[in-house]
Amino acid sequence: MSELNLPHATLVLGGARSGKSKYAEVLVEGSDATGGLVYVATAQAYDDEMRDRISIHQKRRNDRWSTMEAPLDLNMALKSDACCSRAVLVDCLTLWITNLMTAGKNVSREIDELCVTIPSLTARVVFVSNEVGQGIVPDNDMAREFRDYAGIAHQQLATVCNRVVFVTAGLPQILKDEN
Repeated sequence: MSELNLPHATLVLGGARSGKSKYAEVLVEGSDATGGLVYVATAQAYDDEMRDRISIHQKRRNDRWSTMEAPLDLNMALKSDACCSRAVLVDCLTLWITNLMTAGKNVSREIDELCVTIPSLTARVVFVSNEVGQGIVPDNDMAREFRDYAGIAHQQLATVCNRVVFVTAGLPQILKDEN
């Protein structure tokens, strides 16, 4: 797969610490985007562990990247920053879903809106998300609801994205490639 052949929309899935974010960064950096690289961050640093994780991600990016924080309004961020000849990395959708749930937002509507927004973007966009549906069934309502939202989001995004990649142990496996 040529890194210069970055399709309009890519979904990169994987488990925690699978290498999915690093892989997605390589995809975006290897693109021929002349309008710049944009990192749309959905994480919120509520504790030291999350601050450390955010710091690791920031240290991997060079000065070609600009960062936009969008913990809740991802659709608006994409509409304003995913334009022209840019390449955009959204990291990560599962944190975005968590943020929506804890803010009491209509998660299904936001996911639907994202899937409508993606085809209208002029930039190439890579979405990163944790695959959470391969483990045990969670023991509480909120965790099961989160798992269901993530699974539904992944299915819907896989439909509108041109490429879907699953990363395990840092190794990408192409699930879909319509490029």
